Amino acid sequence: MELTTQKHRSFEPSDDARAGANIAGMEAYRALVAQAEHDYEGFWARLARETIEWHEPFSKVLDESNAPFYTWFEDGELNASYNCLDRHVAAGHGERVAIIFEADDGAVTRVTYAQMLARVSRLANALKRRGIARGDRVVIYMPMSVEGIVAMHACARIGATHSVVFGGFSAKSLHERIVDVGAVAIITADEQMRGGKTLPLKPIVDDALAMGGCEAVESVIVYRRTGGEIAWNAGRDCWMHDVVANESDVCEPEWVGTEHPLFILYTSGSTGKPKGVQHSTGGYLLWAAQTMKWTFDWKREDVFWCTADIGWITGHTYIAYGPLALGATQVVFEGVPTYPNAGRFWKMIDDHQVSLFYTAPTAIRSLIKAAEADERVHPARYDLSSLRIIGTVGEPINPEAWLWYRQHVGALRCPVVDTWWQTETGGHMITPLPGATPTVPGSCTLPLPGIMAAVVDETGQDVPDGQGGILVVKRPWPSMIRTIWGDAERFTKSYYPQELGGALYLAGDGAVRDTNTAYFTITGRIDDVLNVSGHRLGTMEIESALVSHELVAEAAVVGRPDETTGEAVVAFVVLKRGCPRGEEAAQLAKALRDWVGKEIGPIAKPKDIRFGDNLPKTRSGKIMRRLLRSLAKGEAIAQDTSTLENPDILNQLGQAR
Repeated sequence: MELTTQKHRSFEPSDDARAGANIAGMEAYRALVAQAEHDYEGFWARLARETIEWHEPFSKVLDESNAPFYTWFEDGELNASYNCLDRHVAAGHGERVAIIFEADDGAVTRVTYAQMLARVSRLANALKRRGIARGDRVVIYMPMSVEGIVAMHACARIGATHSVVFGGFSAKSLHERIVDVGAVAIITADEQMRGGKTLPLKPIVDDALAMGGCEAVESVIVYRRTGGEIAWNAGRDCWMHDVVANESDVCEPEWVGTEHPLFILYTSGSTGKPKGVQHSTGGYLLWAAQTMKWTFDWKREDVFWCTADIGWITGHTYIAYGPLALGATQVVFEGVPTYPNAGRFWKMIDDHQVSLFYTAPTAIRSLIKAAEADERVHPARYDLSSLRIIGTVGEPINPEAWLWYRQHVGALRCPVVDTWWQTETGGHMITPLPGATPTVPGSCTLPLPGIMAAVVDETGQDVPDGQGGILVVKRPWPSMIRTIWGDAERFTKSYYPQELGGALYLAGDGAVRDTNTAYFTITGRIDDVLNVSGHRLGTMEIESALVSHELVAEAAVVGRPDETTGEAVVAFVVLKRGCPRGEEAAQLAKALRDWVGKEIGPIAKPKDIRFGDNLPKTRSGKIMRRLLRSLAKGEAIAQDTSTLENPDILNQLGQAR
């Protein structure tokens, strides 16, 4: 069939792609969709029995009696680490390479499934020896490393709930998460390596713990990554290599109920306080494995590479759990895509014969710029013939970048899977299926079988195709968020608001469906959460950091499109002592950017800070953020400004740079 959009034609799957797909065509896709619609519980039960090895089989599939706090397979028992490691070793695949780890300096280490199982077991035994048990929470603040993945599985093995914090977050952000989750231990490293530079980790942990309220933390286990000098608390701190040295490489898994919290991962919210997204063990693991099969058409001979960090949900689902649940061989990467040069990704694909490649649009856009500036780092200079499928994650990809990616990386033969999902969904929700779905640049196409996505208006009513609205999911699914840790009320208000009837999952994104194909295109966030390089940042969180500076009286933060990061942070700032100009403004802007980096982390630094005597407010004192968004984009103000108390401020802020 011929699919078109206003600007870009569709791309049909090749015959080669169709021949090897787990879902081998649109007829097969529609058949699975029909199965889910006809027998929803039976559909999910079959997948769960086929995908997971159960210690105790489940008899109940879905319990909706306490909606929206749904439970799945709740009387079953399993262990996530067992499913990712032991069962492959028991099946005779212990010598299969699980991880090809390439460090920041290019050094390569290969770890087999048997070696992973032994390393996880030794650390799990060490955790138990230090009194950590089922139900305890452990914060992991690690560099991209085999040790980081081992730490996650060691927690899962003993029934402890892990909470990974991205290594770029500040001491204050780390402290908030340690306190909120009630951590009893922290697993970290002395330092991390990024782009040839050493960056602190253990010193940031020390600073976070010194802020108080962390008395429950009794152990800090430190992986020696660089050997850099660090402070030491002899009663609390211990080296990872010391605590595992004399431990057995056998640790029987702790069998947990399906709804047992596997992990809590914090994501930004519009109120400023990060949300602890709680995921279950069984439902999450099912979807992590199943989407690896469907979205990436995984086969045993594939080499998979997801370039994400384990500090984000993509690194959880498509590094730490999904690939290992299938027994896949995967590349794990420490560093940045531009070091030692911007050909790093393409060289690694060539070196390791990667067949399935999954990265962020931000990375693609930055590498397009680099390739256009220097042909030596252009993908054409490398052998990428091993690639079979290429994908994107973290944010919508603009059509121009999609076309470049398909042509120059995928050689016009690799399907591009543009995946839409969230921290809260646990895995892919709307995505093309390689070998099945005709693709359209910029569209994530159709929901996976069993995912009942829709576009509705502000009252929860379906809108016609072609008309923009709010993206929702109409039925619960196994890998969905269970609650916000410690805040059930916020969970309900955030994701199942009464304004939409209380029964629809609110994704927080706007979307539109094509009138001919019913394909979904994501149009952006509907709340005050920015998506910068695939990282979700709350505007309120950044505003709070700015206002905490001694010179700042008021601040408002919005986003504007950015061709490299997808969205850029723009801050409008009112100082306590008048509006600066010229060099003084430039110096203050730099100081405030650094301040935000210290308070939250480098990813939250505003790209643009503008100073004004005031902010555009209504007579009731409400900041008119829609006007600030227009100013940030450089647009002329065409909206109604009749309610503004101070309309002249728009000229000042529009000119301030």
